[in-house]
Amino acid sequence: MSERLAQQIRFIIEVDKLKEIFRQTLCTQSRRPENDAEHSWHLCLVVIVLAEHANAPGLDVLRVLKLLILHDLVEIDAGDTFAYDTARMVDQHAREMRAADRIFGLLPADQAVEFRALWDEFEARATPEARFAAAMDRFQPMLLNCLTEGASWRRHGVTHDRVLARNAPVADGSRALWEYAVRMIQETVDAGHLAPAPPAS
Repeated sequence: MSERLAQQIRFIIEVDKLKEIFRQTLCTQSRRPENDAEHSWHLCLVVIVLAEHANAPGLDVLRVLKLLILHDLVEIDAGDTFAYDTARMVDQHAREMRAADRIFGLLPADQAVEFRALWDEFEARATPEARFAAAMDRFQPMLLNCLTEGASWRRHGVTHDRVLARNAPVADGSRALWEYAVRMIQETVDAGHLAPAPPAS
C-alpha cells in the first residue's frame, strides 16, 4: 500500500470517531441526543433541499457541502460546545484550531492543505458559500429544538431573546429562512416550550 493511501485510510478511520460525539440537540423521534455525524449528514441534506433560498444566486452547492462535512471534524478532539455555553466558548476557537492541525494533518499534504483551507473558509464566513453553510448550521438545530418542544433550550434555561441573538446570522445566508425561523421560534414560545425574554430592568 502506498504511503498516500495509508494516510488517507488513517484519516478515514480517525473521523469515524465523529459518530461518538453527542450534541445537545435531540433526534425528533427517539429524543436521544443527536451525534455529530448525524448532524453533518442532515445538514448536507438540508443544503441540497434548501439551496434555492440562499441570498447569493449561483451558489456553489458542492462547496457548501464540503464546508459542512468537514467543519465539525475538529470536535473529535475539541468536543461539542453547546451554542449557549458562554464559559466554554472562551477557548473554543483555540481548541478547534489545534484539532484542525492534528486531524487534517493526518492526510497527504495536498489534501491536508485543501481541507484545512475549507475549514478556515467556514470559520471566516467571508464567502457566500461559507455564509450559507453557517446559516444552515444554525438553522438545523433550531428546527430540531422546535420539533422537540425546546428540550435542550429548556434544559439549559435559554430564553427567546438568546435564541434570536445566537441565530440572527442565518439571515446572512438566507433571509427567507431567517423569516421562517423567527416565526417558528415564536410559535415555540407561544406553545410554552421556550421561555420568553426576561423583562427589561
